[in-house]
Amino acid sequence: MLERLLILSVVLFCIGLYGVLSRRHIIAILMSIELMFNAVNVALVAFSRYVTPADLGAPGGLAENARYVLTGQGLAVFVIVAAAAEVALGLALVIALMRRTDTLDITAVNLMRR
Repeated sequence: MLERLLILSVVLFCIGLYGVLSRRHIIAILMSIELMFNAVNVALVAFSRYVTPADLGAPGGLAENARYVLTGQGLAVFVIVAAAAEVALGLALVIALMRRTDTLDITAVNLMRR
């Protein structure tokens, strides 16, 4: 089952990477980046579900501090927070680009240097 989830994650990431590299519309690029973030989230949660630390239940191991172990779900929350920050910054750039050039074509970004 872990292999299937990792294959799903790789497929989602490749679709997002293709979208980033092939699109010229900035909104489509931001959506592709979000797809890549979600692929990473799927992989993190899959690893946390199927791969556990060996010494978690060992005597004197991490069993007492198990609530402090950063699992895949915790990492996924951090990825979601980073994605939200990326969306906020990306949309601010989209608004600035739209006001400056009246287009959302990514090739017009070099016009913002002036």
